[in-house]
Order: sequence, then C-alpha cells, then structure tokens
Amino acid sequence: MSTAHESDGALGDLIDPELPAATYVLEPDVVAPLVRRIVTSHAAGTHRSHLPFTGAPLAAFPLSSPDDVETAVARARAAQGAWAGTPVRERAAVLDRLGALVLRRQSEILDLVQMESGKARRSAFEEVADVAQVCRHYAVRGARYLADRREPGLLSVLTGVRVHRRPVGVVGAITPWNYPLTLVLAEAVPALLAGNAVVVKPDPQTTLSALWVAEALEEAGLPEDLFLVVAGGGDVGAALVDHVDHVAFTGSTATGRTVAARAGERLIGATLELGGKNPLYVAADADLDRVVPGVVRACFANAGQLCMSIERLVLHERIAEPFLERFVEAVRALRLGAELDYTADVGSLVSAAQLARVAEHVDDALAKGAKALVGGVHRADVGPYFYAPTVLDDVPADALCAHQETFGPVVAVTRVASDDEAVRVMNDTELGLNASIWSSDVARARRLAARVEAGTVNINDGYTSAWGSPGAPMGGFKASGLGRRHGREAIDGMTEAQTVAVQRGARFGVSLDALYSLGGETPSRVLTVALGAMRRLRLP
Repeated sequence: MSTAHESDGALGDLIDPELPAATYVLEPDVVAPLVRRIVTSHAAGTHRSHLPFTGAPLAAFPLSSPDDVETAVARARAAQGAWAGTPVRERAAVLDRLGALVLRRQSEILDLVQMESGKARRSAFEEVADVAQVCRHYAVRGARYLADRREPGLLSVLTGVRVHRRPVGVVGAITPWNYPLTLVLAEAVPALLAGNAVVVKPDPQTTLSALWVAEALEEAGLPEDLFLVVAGGGDVGAALVDHVDHVAFTGSTATGRTVAARAGERLIGATLELGGKNPLYVAADADLDRVVPGVVRACFANAGQLCMSIERLVLHERIAEPFLERFVEAVRALRLGAELDYTADVGSLVSAAQLARVAEHVDDALAKGAKALVGGVHRADVGPYFYAPTVLDDVPADALCAHQETFGPVVAVTRVASDDEAVRVMNDTELGLNASIWSSDVARARRLAARVEAGTVNINDGYTSAWGSPGAPMGGFKASGLGRRHGREAIDGMTEAQTVAVQRGARFGVSLDALYSLGGETPSRVLTVALGAMRRLRLP
C-alpha cells in the first residue's frame, strides 16, 4: 500500500491550508483497498478517524454490525479446519514471510501507524522491530511449542501417555489504539501458528493499521478468511466475545473485568493485558550518567501511552537530587513534533479525550500541592493534542495520578530511604504489570525484583528488554490481567491440552482390568508393591 505521503518528513502537502479540518489526509483511492477488507453489510454507519497531529480527518470507513461479527466468525470457522490440518512448518513459513515483509515495507506502515496514533516515528519503529522479532521467534520455535509431549503413565512401561496441543478454533482479538501494529500481531501470530483463525476488532482510530496487517498476511501466503477484521466500538467487541472460542483483550482494567466476566459465562479462555501504574526504582549505587537516558525513554516513549510505561519514579534519597537535576534537564530537551520522520522525540496524544485525562491528572495534582519540575502544560503550539513531558514532585497520596493510570507523558517522584521502602512503594498499587530497577549491582537488583509484584521486571532498562524477548511471557499480576502474551505461554493459552493414554499391555492380557479381575485383595497388593517399587526407583 502506498500512502498519499512519501515520507518526505512533512504533512503540509496533505492538508488544505484554507480548510484544514475539511481535507482528508489520505486520498480515497489509497484507503479503498484496505477498507474493502472490513467484514460489513454497510448497515451500521461509518466512522471518520482523525490525524492526531492536526485534528484533520484521516479516513472514513464503514462499521460492522453485531450480525457482521457473527458472519465473520462463521467464515473464519469454516476456514480454520483446513488450516489446522496444515503442517506446522507451512504455517510457520507464512509467519516468517510476514516478518520479512513488515521489515521490507516498513516505510508505509510507519507512516500509517504515525498518522493513526500520533506517535513519534521511533516509537512506531519499535512496533516494526517487535513484529519482525515475534514472527521470527514463532517461525523458529513454534513447532517445538506445539510438539506432542510424552508424560509418565499410570504404570511405567505398561501405560503410554502423550499430550497434544489442539487449536481452540477462532480467536477474537480486541486491540487498542496505542500500538496498532504490535498488539494486533502479538495475538494473531501465535494464534495462527497454533492452527486457529483470528477475527480482530481494532480501535476505530487505528482500524487502517489492522487492515494493512490483513493485506500483508495475504501477501505472505495466509489462506483466505483466516484473518478477518471487523470495525466498530464496544457493541462490536461484545459481539465478538459472544461468538469466538478464545478472546484476547488489551485495554483498561475496568473493561477487562467485563470481558473476563462474559468469557467466564461462556466458559472460553481469555487473555487480558490490562492497566499498569508502573514503578521504576533508582537505587543508591546507580550510575546516573547511564541511568538518566534510559529512564527518560522509559517514561516518555510514545508520549507515555504504553501499558508498560513508567508513571512512578522511586528514588533513593542519596541520589534523588543529582538524579532529578540531570533528569529534568534531559526531559526539557525532548523535542515534540508531528513529522513523519525521526526528528521528534515525543509525538502527540491520540485524541481530545486522552488530552483531557492527562490534563485532569496534572491539574488535580498541582491543585493539591504537587510541584511541576518540568512540563505541566498543553502544547497547542505544536498540535491540538500535544502535552509537554511532565515530572511532578511532592504528589499527595490522594491525587488522581498517585493511584490511577494516567497513560500520558507524566511521571510522579517518590523518595525512599532504603531498598525495603522502595519495594513497599513499588507494590503499593492494585496493578502489577511492569517494573524497573536500576542498580550497578545486578545481583542486588535481582533480589529486589523477586520481591516486586509485577509480571515483568526490567533491570537497568525500562520496558524494552522484557517486551523485546518474545520467548518470555508477558502479562500482569493482580488487576493488570490474566494469561500471558509471548513464548510458549501464548501458545498454551490459545490451544487445548488433550491427553491420550494407551494401555500398551492390553493386547497381551496385561492391563488394569485384567488385574482387577483377579478379585479380592490381590489387585491392591500387586499395586502396592508396584507403587512402592516406583518410589524406590524415584520414577515420576
């Protein structure tokens, strides 16, 4: 797909300077091939997305109805059986080609992701790199994850047991706007590898990116109807949960509870990655020259609109002041921008609603006595939804940003006198998605990490080390989610375990039934001797 923009680093040629709010950024002939992929009867109306950088209309497309969702799932289910019967190596080859294709066509998907989400290009490239890595990982490791597994039987030698992984059928993915490429494929890649079909309901603001994925998967060789896109809001997402065999949801904890409840009623599996109020601890022995750049990125990548983003800085009091002096200077130097190139460090918030939430959290904290060390202002001079990267100090416990996820470029500072106090502060939240510890003593940091209540803990990094390791599971403790993304755990979540046990000696008359036919106490005595022998031989 080619966009109306050819990566020349400017948006001015796309918008009528006389009527900027009335000119579509993407030409209809550019959008049409993607929009045709939406499963829709054209009976549910249309949606118009906007370019966060300017507020100009981006594209218009038809929405799906709940009936369209049922149609999509039926189509996917009809295609899934043949796909499940396709050898794993052939399924893996499709995903391997997809990863190569995303790297090769990265310019166009980077443009599209930026235009839909408003993020800076470096944050968009993290999505490209992540997808390439995830595709390659499952292409290489997938057959091993899905291989039949032998387990000890009831009686060694006489009983053979194998465990198989069977696809659940159709996986429904409900994905948010903040990482429109990564979060679609993070669910779809392991699901497809395992032999499932996938129906995706992306956020309306980032539907085009999901449609680009559908186009790319077709080019990579995925058979028809195995990856379908439905477009719409909450009613479409609810209909998806009502028809699929497993639901993967990324979003707020409040909505995640609703999704989990409905999945529970239907007795289907659910993978939920939910909110985070993620802490980062800088220990007393940290090398500040190395720490500061990494902490800046951990807090302000994608303008803080990242589930793993750091929102709470926990500083040992011995290094708090020198750290903050350097940190604030580095934050103040961050460049905000709306270009489709690598000149900006921080992009836009995605919408007016997101801007309002960030401003509310900052204004509430300031009104209650907090101090803004840097930022704290809406940067309307850059674009309608830009907000300055903000560092808040002296935030009171009753401030909104002290306990609620802000999901924006805002971080609050807490000082502690010891590692033990740092752990208590880090765990003082109902959420437990990601955490970060910075120390020159890695062994010490590992000991602290073992005490932190979070699904991922990064040492001397904010989030990328865990996120960028696709063989390791990702997910949350406490109210931050259920299940895991990445690694074997993602495959396990989207398959059913089937145990097949065989009595090998039955054809020779040696079986449990034959033993029981002896009657009386004899079967119990024989089994007691056998079980005792197994214990002595330490057989499992």
